[in-house]
Amino acid sequence: AWAFATLGKPAPQLFDAIARESEKHIGSFKPQELANIVTTFATLGVRTPQRFDAIARESIQRIDTFHPQELVNTAWAFATLGKPAPQLFDAI
Repeated sequence: AWAFATLGKPAPQLFDAIARESEKHIGSFKPQELANIVTTFATLGVRTPQRFDAIARESIQRIDTFHPQELVNTAWAFATLGKPAPQLFDAI
């Protein structure tokens, strides 16, 4: 997915599949993986509010395990898409 974002090539079916699958397994993702998902989606302007809410909740629960760059990337993604996440931003 990141390759598509880097090239600026939207792939709606791919991103829909990633969003669906990531929500099923979100509890097992590492902080970097959570940050990478939202950053990739934000880079292409892919809006998946329900999934971003799930990522925000998971990130808040494990905020102490995030490295600074992962926090920055996560905040950037939410801000870029204009996705309100006040509890996440408070935690960061």
